[in-house]
Amino acid sequence: MMKDAATGPESAVDGISFRRLRTSEIPLIHRWLNTPHVARWWYEDVGTLEEVEERYLPYIEGKAGVEPHLILREGTPIGYIQTYPLSADEEYAKLVGVEDSAGVDLFIGEPEFLYKGLGPNIIRRFLEGIVFSDGRYETCIIGPEPKNESAIRAYGKAGFRYFKTIHVPEEPEPEYLMKLTQEEFFEG
Repeated sequence: MMKDAATGPESAVDGISFRRLRTSEIPLIHRWLNTPHVARWWYEDVGTLEEVEERYLPYIEGKAGVEPHLILREGTPIGYIQTYPLSADEEYAKLVGVEDSAGVDLFIGEPEFLYKGLGPNIIRRFLEGIVFSDGRYETCIIGPEPKNESAIRAYGKAGFRYFKTIHVPEEPEPEYLMKLTQEEFFEG
């Protein structure tokens, strides 16, 4: 079971913590998804408030296998991050080909927090406090588009390394898959 509160005391350096997404926060997710800097890479979820609610409500209710969290900085929501077992989608799991793995997707929604170097810290804190905290997963996979250079750099700084590009049916762009094992994470 995922932790529902912050992942521990907030760092005095970055103030980053996480909290499970709540139904009342779907309008915030909707606003973020419809900003140009998020919609550019998170295009499948852009839509009306009702469409976003339809997509995210099962996550919040624990019915879809996706564990949704807000990224908080000093208690204020600045973005969204989610994790899920890759095995939940058999077709995707076959394309990735890594067992006992979790997927992670994220975005910073508030423009004033972009390009401030927060990404690697957000990812590492999330891996430590949520993804790798209970030992369910041996590996974490993240799959930005190959053109999303700033995300690729941030994931690399967090310890992820490229291992292959895949083409997911019905997605317009390929995924530049990067992985990080639990062992590598805790050794690094």
